[in-house]
Amino acid sequence: MLWRVRATLPDRPGALAVLAQHCGEAGVNILGLQIFPGIETVTDELVLRTPEGWGAPEIAALVERSGGESVVSAPCTEAALSDQPTRYVQAARTILANPASFPEVVATLFDAEAEADGTGGTSGRAQDVMDMTVGDVQVQVRRTAPFTATEHARASAMADLVSDVLHRSKADAGFAVSPGRRMGGGATPEYVAEGRSVSAVIDGVVVGISTVLAAAGDEPDVRPVTLRVDPGFQRRGIGTRLLLEGARLAHAMGATEIVLTTRSDNQAVLPMVLAAGLRGRIRMAADVLTVRVPVRDLKPLRT
Repeated sequence: MLWRVRATLPDRPGALAVLAQHCGEAGVNILGLQIFPGIETVTDELVLRTPEGWGAPEIAALVERSGGESVVSAPCTEAALSDQPTRYVQAARTILANPASFPEVVATLFDAEAEADGTGGTSGRAQDVMDMTVGDVQVQVRRTAPFTATEHARASAMADLVSDVLHRSKADAGFAVSPGRRMGGGATPEYVAEGRSVSAVIDGVVVGISTVLAAAGDEPDVRPVTLRVDPGFQRRGIGTRLLLEGARLAHAMGATEIVLTTRSDNQAVLPMVLAAGLRGRIRMAADVLTVRVPVRDLKPLRT
């Protein structure tokens, strides 16, 4: 059985040797080790192979006998033995190839989740939250084990990398063009608000639509928004404009926040929110990506 274990140890010579000795005496093999320095304590992450029948209580007792505190453990696979610098390089390459994958890649990189489990933490335990900002978009990941200062610095550096890539590639990616630019055939989109929807119309044909849905009972001030653009007219700024106009329409309907829900592999969401100049919070749970955008500061859309 393999376990990923995090614990804080006193920052003094021999502290790690004591833990290693106790592991050896108990028949526990240390297969991997990461060290996150602190001021008075050190956070160690270990990958342990334990004897048959061991669980989290036995591991916690072993580490605490060795002087460790704040022990958090979870079963893992041999993937936990991957070289950490290699993991970060691979993550950076993935994000450079697809900046919109940032939330998913970072959550995996830090062995975290991008959404709370609805119970206040894993198995009822409190979770630590780490915020990262890409442009004006806030991305959160959380886990039971506290994030170290080193991990916060790494996450910030990764977020800065994505912001730089998005800034440099706006013109090529086509998601920061003026939403009213003239397109093929000399047509300019007209945006028409009617009822709970805003439509993008070209030559009398609706090529995109943003619809504000009814609020859920537990969040009366939050409105879900659906957004759809004809594939032939995507990557031309229409989705960005529809998102902004839909947010303004939701504000006019009394909302303080809108929510967009899509697949986790939707590569257009992060660039679109950034291009619209909106401040959003992106979270991922399983294969679902959720974006929450405050709209109280927007000018309401008159229909």
